[in-house]
Amino acid sequence: MNFNNVRFLSSYGRLSQIPEPERIEIAFSGHSNVGKSSLINRIFNRKSLAKVSSTPGKTATINFFDFENIYIADLPGYGYAKVSHSEKLRWAELIEGYLSDIKRHLGLVFQLIDMRHSPTKDDILMINFLIESEIPFVIVLTKADKLNKTNRAKRLSAFETEIPYLADITVVEFSAVTGEGVEKIKAIIEDVAQDEFSAGDM
Repeated sequence: MNFNNVRFLSSYGRLSQIPEPERIEIAFSGHSNVGKSSLINRIFNRKSLAKVSSTPGKTATINFFDFENIYIADLPGYGYAKVSHSEKLRWAELIEGYLSDIKRHLGLVFQLIDMRHSPTKDDILMINFLIESEIPFVIVLTKADKLNKTNRAKRLSAFETEIPYLADITVVEFSAVTGEGVEKIKAIIEDVAQDEFSAGDM
């Protein structure tokens, strides 16, 4: 797959605005300011494909990107405290509604967690939701470059007790700065896209 062959499609702030699915979709989910936009930009070799904001919680829409035979969905960052209650409810309804929509061809969710810290309550809620909904997902531990070898080992050990069923989940350590984990994530995306291509030929 050519990871330069991607373009922004549209943004949707309400579930009712999102068109009917046409292809398999891969979604990126995570807490506000976890590095979602930086990851997407690094994967697709762009500086500003996904807008990186210095203000956490600014992305309040699902942003769709056209990538060869699949769609990429950048979900709003959840858990940011400095927004109104009504706005939090809208985000929750948008994210949960999208993930729960059985009509969508959701092939995989990349669930991002900041490697430097314990998962937030919202992170655990999201992971449990994905497990209970039987939605395939991969955990991406972002900002890996900000930890030295010793602290990284400590966090990896702690995650074993902090994240439910971690031993059964694919985990990728990622850094937008060094590029660590980029090739692994690309390979996972290619596998999902290939499965969809093969299923379409049947």
